[in-house]
Parts: sequence; C-alpha cells; structure tokens
Amino acid sequence: MTDPTSSAVLRGAVDLSSLRNRPNPPAAGSGAGAAGAGPSASAPRLIMDVTDATFGEILELSRSVPVVVDLWAEWCGPCKQLSPVLEKVVTELAGRLVLAKVDVDANPQLAQGFRAQSIPMVVALVAGQPVPLFTGAVPEAQVREVFGQLLQLAAQNGVTGTIDAGAAGDAAAEDSEPALPPLHAEAFAAIEAGDYARAAAAYEQALVEDPRDEEARSGLGQVRLLERVQGLDLQATRAAAAAAPHDPQAQFAVADLDLAGGHVEDAFSRLLQLFAELPSEERPPVRERLLELFGLVGDADPRVLQARRALANLMF
Repeated sequence: MTDPTSSAVLRGAVDLSSLRNRPNPPAAGSGAGAAGAGPSASAPRLIMDVTDATFGEILELSRSVPVVVDLWAEWCGPCKQLSPVLEKVVTELAGRLVLAKVDVDANPQLAQGFRAQSIPMVVALVAGQPVPLFTGAVPEAQVREVFGQLLQLAAQNGVTGTIDAGAAGDAAAEDSEPALPPLHAEAFAAIEAGDYARAAAAYEQALVEDPRDEEARSGLGQVRLLERVQGLDLQATRAAAAAAPHDPQAQFAVADLDLAGGHVEDAFSRLLQLFAELPSEERPPVRERLLELFGLVGDADPRVLQARRALANLMF
C-alpha cells in the first residue's frame, strides 16, 4: 500500500468517473453522517456484494466509512483463499470498515474501472477516491497491517464513521446461507490453513460419496491449481518456459500461474499453441490440462467456448 501518511494516494490512481451512478441522498434520520464527524453510517451489512449498477451507493458510503473492495471471480482459486481472510478481519474491526465484493466476470465495468489486470485485487475507497492495497492472496497478518494503515489514512482524510456492527450482523444472520456439508467445510478450513493436500482429500472423499457433487468437483480442481502454483516464482517459471517452448511441464506451470492470476486468455493461448506444435502422440497431456482449466473457468464462459472451438479445429 502507498504511504498511509499522505493523502496523495487519493488522487488519480483509478478513474471511476464512469461508475458514479449516484443514488439519492440518504433520508433524514438514516444514520449516514458527514465524513469526519464520526457517526454510524447506515448500511445493510458489513460485507456485501456490489454490482456495476449499485457501485454508486458504495462510493457514497465511502465518504463516511472506508470501503474495502475485493475483486474476485468464481474460477479464481487464490480469490477463494483470500476472501474468507478479508471477511474475518473486516468483521473483527466491528464496523470501522466495510467489505464490498465484486465478481469481475459479472461486472465488467467495475473490472475495467479498477484496471483489474489480475485477481484477486484489493483496493479501498476513501471519500469516494480509490486507494490501491494489494494484488494476490496475502497472509492474514499482512491484511491486518494494511487495513490498519488504511484506517490511519481514512482518519487523516476525515473519514471516521462506523457501521452499526450489531445491526449488520443481525441482517447477515437473516440472509445467511445453509451450513456447508461436513466434507466441504473440512476442505474450506484446510484451504484457509493453506493445507491444500487435506482440502483435496476432503473433496475427493465427497466425490466418492456423491459422484454428482459438482461443487466438490469444482473445488477439487481449484485446490489442485493452488497446489501446483504454491511456491512458484513467476519470473523463474516464465524463463524456464521460454527456454523450453515444447516442454509441456514448463508450459503448464506458466499457464497455471496465468489462470490463477486472472489471465485466462493467456493461459489458453499458451496451451493451444503448444498443442498445435507438438507431434500427435505428445498431445494428449496438453489436451487433458486444457480440459481441466476449462472446467475451472466454467463451460459457459465465452473464453472457454472460444478456446474449445480452437482446440477442436486443431484436433480435426
């Protein structure tokens, strides 16, 4: 995060002017106070999903209380690793921050407005202005440190309001989702702990018990991706792939990193090119990896549909 002692970070980082679908001013007595006065701002909950259409409300809310924006996607394994950490820390801060979750696939205007080149990407809004925080899944300790700096920056810019955490918690409880099945809950806890082998084992057992469990199948694919990219150095991996353009394992590693970072088209293009250049007897592992990555992104995704057509043209 940029130096929290300077308000200069609030100027020019991202152009959100096209997203300012400003809502009507809050009604009298709604509890939304002026920035800097330190009152409790009115909002339905501490953690909320935000869309292109509703983002203007979040911009306005950020004039009273800092808003953390989590840009994520369903197919992004690191996003699913980071999001629970963000939710935990925001909840513990008891209304001093709000978390706005943005699905970049469903909200392309926001993704473009925040220049989301890779995900997960986390930014903040303070007094309607963006503050870059970090990209990628980071440890909980780092999240806490960055959020502490954000609160200092917000205070220096007169944004000291809070959300009524008790009321927000009540609203969240009313809308809470059903509890996860035991094996899914075990996998989720293992992912939070960084134990991807245990998470994979839990999902595999869930599939043994119910082969039609598509959530377990999807989760298993995401965990396997996380396992593969864990500890990989991006620059070293790219250098190895450049030095061995026809080595499937070297190319797989870069494709995994690209997919985990949100560069879906790059991952597909790399493996399609490899498939085209290899002899027919060496192609099956490349096809299998492509199909695995297609499953992670989702069969309905237009990028998957385009890549599937390209693969079919290369095969026949």
